[in-house]
This record gives sequence, structure tokens and C-alpha cells, in this order.
Amino acid sequence: MPSTRQLKSRIRSVKSNKQITKAMELVAASKLRRAQDASRSSSAYALASRELLTQLGNVTDVQRLPFFARREVKARLAILITSDRGLAGAYNANAIKQFVQLLERDKKSGVSTKTICVGRRGAQFASRIKDVEVVGVYTGMPDHITANDFRPLLVNAVDHFLEETVDAVDIITTRFVNSFIQTAETIPLLPAVFEATEVSKDIQQATFEPSVEVVLEGATIRLLEAQLYQALLDAKASEESMRRVAMKNATDNASELVDDLTLEMNKVRQAAITQELAEISSGAEAMK
Repeated sequence: MPSTRQLKSRIRSVKSNKQITKAMELVAASKLRRAQDASRSSSAYALASRELLTQLGNVTDVQRLPFFARREVKARLAILITSDRGLAGAYNANAIKQFVQLLERDKKSGVSTKTICVGRRGAQFASRIKDVEVVGVYTGMPDHITANDFRPLLVNAVDHFLEETVDAVDIITTRFVNSFIQTAETIPLLPAVFEATEVSKDIQQATFEPSVEVVLEGATIRLLEAQLYQALLDAKASEESMRRVAMKNATDNASELVDDLTLEMNKVRQAAITQELAEISSGAEAMK
């Protein structure tokens, strides 16, 4: 049985950890609010841009344009979005699991895979996988993401597609539904027509000036930027949400552990007092 000194030392250690996890929970909650607002404010534009790209593909022959070229997929580029740090619950594990499932499907289909990693956790994992070529690693994404932060990533991906070293580009991210639900998913980025996307009536009835071709040529890269930007915002909001929950659980567990250790320490102290009283009583009886 541990001594009271050992138990006091463990209680101090757990209380110290509890203070750290509580502080991290508060920081994550603050960052979550900003990330959540950013994700929600841009989601409508990202959805509209996705519908617009699909509609542009429906109203004209886009196969001759490089961004819309459909080829037999023999090589794929996967953009894996994870975090630089841990302590975010299952956030990184879920994204990596989605990435592994994509690799397994491609392997069965005979498709080679290249990877661009956003975040150290994903880069560390991808670098250890056989037959997966990491063609780019981007770390240190700020809390307030701007176009200058992710444009080099997009240019890297687009160059691989235009040079035909890959035939498709997919984003593996974590979609932020709300503070309690975040789902890892794979989002197609290139080619730029998304067959599964439903186009709203407003966009179906839209007119393009001066022509569809001019709009395609000038706006496609901006609309692709919107897709990647939204994926990064969702990932950031999901990361902070899962980190807040993980730190809250850690804080609650620390509180329970402190209570258990305090109870055990009281039992040890009481046992020691009882033992001393018994020894005093035995000594007094022996002296009679």
C-alpha cells in the first residue's frame, strides 16, 4: 500500500495536469468559436462554387479545357489534412483511417498514389507507407487562413494534374457538422466537374457574360480555391472541437482521480492512526 507521502505527491501531480488540461480546453474553446464562424461564413460560397463548376460543365463541352479533362485514373494525388499537434482526440486518427481506405481502394484498382500532407501528423504517417510518394508537406497553417497560406499547396496539386502525372486530385479532410459531429471524408477536387453535386435552380438559370468559355478560363482556379479553402476551414474547426472535448474529458478524469487518491490517502492515514492507537493500548496493557 502506498504511503501518504506518495499519495500526496501523486495528487499534486494530477492537480498540476488538471490545470494544464483545463487551460488547453479554454484555449480550444476560444479557437473553436472563431474557426466555426469562419467555416460557416464561407460554406455557402464553397457550395455555390461547386454547383457553378458543375453547371459550367453541363452547359458546354469542357473536355478540351485542362481543369476539366477526364482521364482514366492511373495515378491519384491525395491531399491529406491533419494537425501539427496531437491531443485532439480521434481527429488525426479518423483522417488517417480515411486515407488508408483510399489507398486500399487504389491498390486494388492498380492506381498509384501521390500525397500532399497538410500537418505534421499526416506527414509522419504517410512517410512510413510503402509505395506512397509524398510530393509536398505543408505545416504551420495559421488559425486565420488566407489565400497566401494555401495557394502554394493548390498550385502544387494543379501542376501535377495539368502535367498529367496524376489523373485525379482528392482532398481528405474532416467535415465540421457541429460541435459534436465531425466526419472524415474524401472530396474530389480535380477534374473540376462534380457529377454527384445537385445544382440549384438559381445557378441553372444563370447567364454567363461575356461567354461560358471566358468565365471558365478566368474563374475556374478561383472556384477550386474555394473548395480547398473550405476543406481547410472545416478541418481547423473540427480539430479545435475535438481538442476541446478531449481536454474536457481529461480534466474530468483528473478530478475523479484526485477524489479517488484523496479517499485512498484518508484510508491510509486512518489505518495508520488506528495502528498507533492499538500499539498505545497494547503498551498500556502490558505495563499494568
